[in-house]
Amino acid sequence: MESKKLVHSSRIAIRWGDMDALGHVNNTVYFRYMEQARIEWMEKMGNVIGPLDGPVMVNAQCNFLRQLKYPGDIEVRCYTGAVGRSSFETAYEICRVDVPEVIFAEGSAKMVWIDFKQEKSIPLPDPIRHMLVG
Repeated sequence: MESKKLVHSSRIAIRWGDMDALGHVNNTVYFRYMEQARIEWMEKMGNVIGPLDGPVMVNAQCNFLRQLKYPGDIEVRCYTGAVGRSSFETAYEICRVDVPEVIFAEGSAKMVWIDFKQEKSIPLPDPIRHMLVG
């Protein structure tokens, strides 16, 4: 992501059940951590998802840089990047709270604003665009 803007940070406890048989946080759980940060950010923005339209993730990726293990707390930093006609990029950094300078994982997701009934993309609503570009 070329240019990114920090928009939210979430603190999340690593749960015992987040680990797998190999003794580290399972790779699928990293996506849950990013999802939680994204949902908290959207809730903080207010009622952005209406009954008729809202954001849908069209792709997601994660680079697993270091293993996370229980116990501990993580910080998920949520960034926004490029904004298109109907889409926007998000990026994430996952760090342990006790070593905030070490990035354990980096991820991203592209969100597209859609009309739920038509299941088609529509232009980003002006208030959302303003929050993203601000």
